[in-house]
Amino acid sequence: MNIKEILVVEGKADTVAVKRATNADTIETNGSAIDEEILQRIQHAEKTRGVIVFTDPDYPGRRIRAIIEERIPTVKHAFLEKKKTIAKNGKGLGIEHATDEDIRQAIQAVYTVEEQSIIEVSLVDLMDAGFIGHPEARRRRERLSELLKIGQVNGKGLKKRLEMFRITPEQLAEAIDVLNKEEK
Repeated sequence: MNIKEILVVEGKADTVAVKRATNADTIETNGSAIDEEILQRIQHAEKTRGVIVFTDPDYPGRRIRAIIEERIPTVKHAFLEKKKTIAKNGKGLGIEHATDEDIRQAIQAVYTVEEQSIIEVSLVDLMDAGFIGHPEARRRRERLSELLKIGQVNGKGLKKRLEMFRITPEQLAEAIDVLNKEEK
């Protein structure tokens, strides 16, 4: 699998897993201790080859994404579902525990934002759809995130994530339809 962009991962174990599954080059953030030098390297990589942020589906991974996205809003994102990153012994979570095929699929599912139209969704719409303020909101958001491949997100961040990935109204409606059918 040839990948033009450079993947930003958290550490050495992630680099090993990515290299095992693809031929991609990586930049390691050294966990959530991302510093100015690494941010400058990522910024340079974005200008020269493009960048795909590929961090673990946990709080530190989300924090790293937010730091990078704030500094370099043009980066792309690849996500792995949490269940695909759990260690075989159940005592660990991370990209290094994912299968090669899951890693390749996550990287292939990266959105190209220029090809998408912007969604306009209000917090009221998200509440009406049961993604905020509903007894099953967390579970519904997790499934919606899996269907749209936008990464796990809390209620407050869902609107922003939908806009960030420029999910079309059709894509959102289709995912909600699948979710509602699964619940019947």
